[in-house]
Amino acid sequence: MSSGTVHHGASQRPSARRASLPIQRLGPVATAHGFALFETALGPCGIIWGERGIVGLQLPEAGKRDTRARILQRFPDAREASPPPDAQRARDGVMALLRGEASDFSAVALDMDRAPPFHRRVYEAARAIPLGATASYGDTAAQLGAPGVARAVGQALGRNPFAIVVPCHRVLAAGGKLGGFSAYGGVATKLRLLAIEGAHVN
Repeated sequence: MSSGTVHHGASQRPSARRASLPIQRLGPVATAHGFALFETALGPCGIIWGERGIVGLQLPEAGKRDTRARILQRFPDAREASPPPDAQRARDGVMALLRGEASDFSAVALDMDRAPPFHRRVYEAARAIPLGATASYGDTAAQLGAPGVARAVGQALGRNPFAIVVPCHRVLAAGGKLGGFSAYGGVATKLRLLAIEGAHVN
């Protein structure tokens, strides 16, 4: 009798232990975005990408640590990694532009899923402004077929996540005045970008 009791208990304990084991994940948890910091003539910039293209470009903050912190504030799920080929080409183009060399970003794929439809239209219009040239908020609004929305154009550009690739710095206020600029350094950074590109402003 005692022998049967022992065998019964032994047959139950292993299955109880198996039932209590925690479920373990296999492999690393995938992340939606990657980012990389890179040095430019303007300071440390960052590029952020996803499966469907570039999702952001970060202009320099006060230093590399601040630039990284700003990226993670904008994209909390992003992980620092080596950029894929498309992001490398965009990064290299930004570095060249900030050295004063001509760069063409027309083939850079941008993931605009986070942007409202009107903002996407504004960004596409800004991408068409050539190197060394400028346009006004009113010009851009008129190009979109909505001449009365210059203020809304300015607000969309103030939220531009693709700095440099979408050259919002080339869009000025009426009369050639600089207007605002939301990046670190404000209007001084905008003026420096225009000077690098050889644009003439008041």
